[in-house]
Amino acid sequence: MKTDYSIRTATPEDAEELVAIYDYYVKETAITFEYETPSVEEFRGRIEKVLTKYPYIVVERTLPETGAKEIVGYAYASTFKDRDAYQWSVELSIYIQKDARREGLGRMLYEELEKRLKDEGILNLYACIGYPDTEDEHLNRDSVRFHEKLGFSLIGKFNKCGYKFGTWYSMVWMEKMIGEHK
Repeated sequence: MKTDYSIRTATPEDAEELVAIYDYYVKETAITFEYETPSVEEFRGRIEKVLTKYPYIVVERTLPETGAKEIVGYAYASTFKDRDAYQWSVELSIYIQKDARREGLGRMLYEELEKRLKDEGILNLYACIGYPDTEDEHLNRDSVRFHEKLGFSLIGKFNKCGYKFGTWYSMVWMEKMIGEHK
């Protein structure tokens, strides 16, 4: 049976479901450099802050048995740098429910996010990605490969700048231009 997916704008009321998705990445991976999972209230505040300026979207799947909708991923844009001259650039973040990865949801979210950002006049997209010098059980290079498939280019690396799970991890920046710089 084909699974039905839809994308919509996130709301602060989605915080509990989004924290549940994010919790895995905090506790089991070095994809995020946070050590502690934020509270639902803190996450709600993060959603509200992003929505004042940028898109924050979720992808839901309709459960065939009941018709209920379940959030299985989310993506959002945030301020790249807090100076006026950077207003045409944003940093992107994306998280997919652990058991829903590799189903095309990341591409679906990023394509929608890119469309919305382009409509807002954004020209440059940036992704800050945890990067292992040697892949391990907490971090691999899948995120870099995913971004490359979507047209992002590697533009910089910060060596051994994050420490988690007893390991030093690097961080890379990737970039994609989505508009014309006039």
